[in-house]
Amino acid sequence: MSLWAIIPVKPLRRGKSRLAGVLSEDDREMLNLSLIGHTLQVVKKVKEIEHILVVSSDTAVLALARDQGARTVMEDGKPGLNTALHRATMVAQMYSAQGVLILPSDLPLLTPDDLEEMIRQANEPPVVVIAPDRRLEGTNALLINPTGLIAYQFGEDSFNLHCAQAKKFNLNLKIVQTESLGLDLDFPEDLEFFQQYEEKKVHL
Repeated sequence: MSLWAIIPVKPLRRGKSRLAGVLSEDDREMLNLSLIGHTLQVVKKVKEIEHILVVSSDTAVLALARDQGARTVMEDGKPGLNTALHRATMVAQMYSAQGVLILPSDLPLLTPDDLEEMIRQANEPPVVVIAPDRRLEGTNALLINPTGLIAYQFGEDSFNLHCAQAKKFNLNLKIVQTESLGLDLDFPEDLEFFQQYEEKKVHL
């Protein structure tokens, strides 16, 4: 399988707006930079991923991605996340991508093992592999093999919406749940959980 990772990234100074009550704009920008850097480094370690495609309207993000060896797609206008992902998937398909891994860039505990487990679960196409967030509401990673099996439904309750589509079309549906895949930094309590996790590691 020719597998592409597609990583959508909001503009650095606009991302993580729901953390505005606990982090300044400068702090959120630094956090976003750290998160995208971490995500790229993790994905690069997974040999089964043939190419990385970063989609963003932020030229600084795209420059960082290219420095890390990723391909890039510049968002035009304000298409919305699902439309932007659809366009990026079409680009990957033009280069003969057979499968796509949609991976948001806000998973601070993400490891290569997480992604390798998702890829192992995708070996019986047509298959949709979903990693939900720790609330079982959002989608923190989505692997589709082959591409185009379902429409992207990122947003409120996306985990259940993606599952429903896979069941509707009688696709193989695999769920991968790990603590590291489950943590995204959407809300202040997520950031607090992450900080407590890091403190525990220091004391081990």
